[in-house]
Amino acid sequence: MAARIRENIDVDLEENHEINVTPFIDVILVLLIIFMVAAPLATVDVNVDLPGSTATPAPRPEMPLFLTLKDDLSLAIGNDSVPRGVFAATLDGRTKGDKQTRIFLRADKAVGYGDLMEVMNLLRGAGYLKIALVGLETLPAADAATPAPQDGTGQ
Repeated sequence: MAARIRENIDVDLEENHEINVTPFIDVILVLLIIFMVAAPLATVDVNVDLPGSTATPAPRPEMPLFLTLKDDLSLAIGNDSVPRGVFAATLDGRTKGDKQTRIFLRADKAVGYGDLMEVMNLLRGAGYLKIALVGLETLPAADAATPAPQDGTGQ
């Protein structure tokens, strides 16, 4: 970069219309590196086997296997109560040892999240990883506002 010495003191200095972009580029590169490092840390990978909210319900197998967690925290496979000690053996007997069988898990409203997770850990410990959570189908907000007819005629 060259500098020019003024020949005359009375002459006004020329304005320099150049922008020094080196600090700007340095800041942009630092920000780029920060975002490149932070972006992979911000993603969360959760493996959940649930359909989208607008999807129609998935077809049910001919003989679904329901595991029920009651409000007193007792377990039932189908309609039979099962103690937790023999849970894995009973489940293996019902599925004939097929660990790819989808287990439909339903729980009472009064059951806490921690208790539900314990049952899911029991299933995982037994080797069953395909779990479907069962809930009641509810009407959309617009349909729920109109009361259903009480006389059974549909009118």
